Amino acid sequence: MDMRRILSLDGGGIRGLVSCLWLAGVEDALVRASKPGLLKSFDLLAGSSTGAIVGCGLAVGLSPTQLAQLYRQHRHMIFPGMAQRLWSRAGRLFTQGVSAPRYDGKGLEEVLQAVFGDTRLGQSKIPLLITSYDTIARKPIVFKSFKPEHAELRMWEVCRASSAAPTYFPAHAMTVEGRARAMIDGGVVANNPTACAIAEAMRKDARVDSAQNLVVLSVGTGERSRPIDLKSAQEWGAIEWAIPIIDVLFDGNTDAVDYIARHLIGDGYFRLQAELMTGLDDLDDVSETNIAALEAMATDYLLHEETRKTLAGLVARV
Repeated sequence: MDMRRILSLDGGGIRGLVSCLWLAGVEDALVRASKPGLLKSFDLLAGSSTGAIVGCGLAVGLSPTQLAQLYRQHRHMIFPGMAQRLWSRAGRLFTQGVSAPRYDGKGLEEVLQAVFGDTRLGQSKIPLLITSYDTIARKPIVFKSFKPEHAELRMWEVCRASSAAPTYFPAHAMTVEGRARAMIDGGVVANNPTACAIAEAMRKDARVDSAQNLVVLSVGTGERSRPIDLKSAQEWGAIEWAIPIIDVLFDGNTDAVDYIARHLIGDGYFRLQAELMTGLDDLDDVSETNIAALEAMATDYLLHEETRKTLAGLVARV
């Protein structure tokens, strides 16, 4: 199986909208160069968390533009407002306690089921790799559309498992390879799944004998710039760190993988990522103001000269 050309999609909650808009820009660049569409320009697609949802959407034939519209249309179902959250938490008080996840996950599941229906992972139109983590076995789970044991898994469940961010959504119960699992967000393993995809491409049964022969497009969802001051970092305990630590861990492994991939692959590595202004970096801010700001940032990024050079270099290689 030739896996020379890799498309990797980061996690980032509602900021998956940003990666959809950037992918639409990549597709436009490919079309202008008379190259095949996005799906046919890559041999392996990897996704974590919201990147898993985008990746699976692409893998069933949805365009980046269609996926962006899904984020816009269904954002309030995935991330309900305060009133609905409080009502949900009140109902979960006796089963999950006062520290229940912010969202019950029902809206997310409804959206995923509506989008993917009964589609199985093995029906993907491109080899697909999705990250998650099993809290029972305390091991990463890497779902693979081309692995016989994973082929019959429902795609919506794989997405649900990969996007179950701790403190935001409950873990997702699944049976994988004959074992009961409690699956949480793939971001705790690899919020940027590029390294997992490179490892898969370098397996003995792949046709790649050197990382230097790979072409990788790694697509971010925007990079946080909001500082945590020294006083807070010194004084915060478990309660204060509960949600910020998730963001810090996701950011840390994203940047670490970017560093590794850049040095391993060299000129064949292309990264789409932009710094987010403070206030645009929440995983679950679905307000009209935030969505408009994210779209403006993503559109502006595609107009930068450096981004144009990145896309031109990518198109020349795929």
